[in-house]
Amino acid sequence: MTSSSPARTIHELRARRHRLLATLALPPDGLPGSLVLTHRRCGSLTCHCHQDEAGHPSWTLTFMANGTKRVVHVPGDSVDDVQQRVDAGNAFKSGIAELMAINAQLMVLGRQAAQQAAAAARKRRAR
Repeated sequence: MTSSSPARTIHELRARRHRLLATLALPPDGLPGSLVLTHRRCGSLTCHCHQDEAGHPSWTLTFMANGTKRVVHVPGDSVDDVQQRVDAGNAFKSGIAELMAINAQLMVLGRQAAQQAAAAARKRRAR
């Protein structure tokens, strides 16, 4: 974000923060992690998957829970629903990350503005 003045930057960041807060809503059934398609071979030696390079499609959801990586199988008929829930969870997480970054930028800009105002006041008193 390039702006002509710190005050304008602060105004733009506050406006973006306000828009984010207005749109962010915790998805009640959102999911963390990622949904991945892999291909596996089964245990049956007569199955086509032993001749076929791809094998059987298998969907898994990978996420962290209590500091532990979890990988759970997702049945094929649930993939669309789980993908929508993962997308909702990741969109919320991205919005929160952007909000926190804006708050950090505003904190830094606020400190800089206070330091500049204090320096200007000292300069005026020194005259």
